[in-house]
Amino acid sequence: MRLEHSSWLQVQRYFTQHDLVLLPIGSTENHGSHMALGTDLLVPDYIAGELDKQLEILITPVMPFGAADHHSSFPGTLSIGVDGLYLVLSKICEDLWRYGARRFVFLNGHGGNNPALSKVGLELNQKGGISAQLNWWTVAGELNPAWKGGHAAGEETAAMMAIYPQDVHMEDLMEFTPESPVPELQFVHGSTLSFEGIAIPVPRTTERFSQAGWYGNDHPSTANAQWGEEMLKATTDYFARFITAFEKMPL
Repeated sequence: MRLEHSSWLQVQRYFTQHDLVLLPIGSTENHGSHMALGTDLLVPDYIAGELDKQLEILITPVMPFGAADHHSSFPGTLSIGVDGLYLVLSKICEDLWRYGARRFVFLNGHGGNNPALSKVGLELNQKGGISAQLNWWTVAGELNPAWKGGHAAGEETAAMMAIYPQDVHMEDLMEFTPESPVPELQFVHGSTLSFEGIAIPVPRTTERFSQAGWYGNDHPSTANAQWGEEMLKATTDYFARFITAFEKMPL
């Protein structure tokens, strides 16, 4: 049940029987020279649409802006930051709470959103509600390690090839070569370096370590639509099972 296609009366009826809402959360940001800036909102929105076919749940419109300050040097990135995302989501959840929502499932497309989602979720729990964060790319990699990937690399490219192939431009792909700042500090992933075999967060803006805008061990050229289709179906089915169980969780 998509909120934007529902009347207020339909929403009122929904909350007489249910208290769960699915909120797709995205971002408009750099996804390499080869892929659409809206990848992080398009994939969650697609998964939400597939879940709508399987479950009787209320789904809000996808949130197109997130916390993406680390990509701001790439033209087209639109970030409202952690604080901005927190303010928007807390107000949206406040309205949904007033209508009867008590279980909030954040279907997330961007890792930078997690701090804001966690803060909103903790506040909801303090009020007596509960929330869950479903990071699709992380769950996909847990379901099948072969699907695990970096930012705008093979995993995300495969997902977009499956649902929006017209938004993938492999002819524009720029190469990325991991570089370690000093021999003792080895590049691991984005803002993570390894020292003596232990991963250490070292926050940096993306252009500091990748002029191409993408990074990861799964090169985008390894992606294909079949990978994306299988991955998104498995991930969607997992989310459907999780939501069914989450609805039973006592408040």
